[in-house]
Amino acid sequence: MPDEEVKPNLEASTQDAQLAADSIASGEEKAPTVDFDADYAAAQQFSVSEVDRTGKGAAAAEAATAPNQKTSQPQETKTQAQSTGNPDDFLELAKEVGNSPTESVSNVSDDLVEQALEKGERKN
Repeated sequence: MPDEEVKPNLEASTQDAQLAADSIASGEEKAPTVDFDADYAAAQQFSVSEVDRTGKGAAAAEAATAPNQKTSQPQETKTQAQSTGNPDDFLELAKEVGNSPTESVSNVSDDLVEQALEKGERKN
């Protein structure tokens, strides 16, 4: 793209910009030119640092982001719920927990959790 002349804004928002626009419009000052291709090429030079042009940049990034502790790999486990076939086993427990249609949150105590675990162990 060839050099382009910057056209002054005759309705500039600041006094300095208005004075510059008037000077360019009257011919007292020459309008600045912009070479977009040269500016773009110069910007590309600054977009990559010197360390990134070598292999040291990737090594430095790896060292900076490496975790301090080793983590174990998760193991996949498959859980299959076994149906008891008898809904009466847990009916009493459900009544104790509370099944109020107007109350969305119920209190679950350690005793209720212990009872549920015991009932679940008896079936297995």
